[in-house]
Amino acid sequence: MLNLPKDKKIILFDGVCNLCNSAVQFILKQDKKDIFRFVALQSYLGQEIIKYIGIDAKNIDSIILYQPGIAYYYKSEAALEIAKSLGGIYYFGTLFSILPTSFNNYIYDYIAKNRYKWYGKKESCMIPTKELQAKFLE
Repeated sequence: MLNLPKDKKIILFDGVCNLCNSAVQFILKQDKKDIFRFVALQSYLGQEIIKYIGIDAKNIDSIILYQPGIAYYYKSEAALEIAKSLGGIYYFGTLFSILPTSFNNYIYDYIAKNRYKWYGKKESCMIPTKELQAKFLE
């Protein structure tokens, strides 16, 4: 994990999930301060990061926000940290942090469980355009 950018927050996402890909596209557009880098959970690097931080790869149906050498956030906590990092109007999304994490994760898990049914999935992970390739880690 030595070659990960230490000054960036890494978002691990389900690369075949249409909802997750839409979320990544949204974050890319809002990331005016160039805070984030992205890695598909299905990629070799995604699997290595999961192993490194100690998350069981069999139970992955969530977004993970990883700050190399600092911390990682999972499920609703990751979503709230991303909103907080984006700032502006999205910072108001952190108001959900006053609710118990178990409640937020219950809602998160319900959406995660149904995401393929509601939004569909791709056959393979998305391939970023040349302009966006620098934002994706391999």
